[in-house]
Amino acid sequence: MDVLRQARGQLAELTGMEAESVSSFEQTEEGWSLEVEVLELERVPDTMSLLATYQVDLDAQGQLTGYRRVRRYERGRSDARR
Repeated sequence: MDVLRQARGQLAELTGMEAESVSSFEQTEEGWSLEVEVLELERVPDTMSLLATYQVDLDAQGQLTGYRRVRRYERGRSDARR
């Protein structure tokens, strides 16, 4: 849990945007890989707000080593089923 909190805080410090949730995480050979949901643009109504999924990579000590946006979407939209 400390790694997740640390990642959210480091991403917020770098981007200026608060993480809403961690949607996935896994341990890797190098440390950790997470997908973090971030509110990028708040709109009214809230269902039109823009969110983004960021892939965040951490080393074994929980220090952020890289991040990138992998998806951007409106809060009220769901993924298409395959």
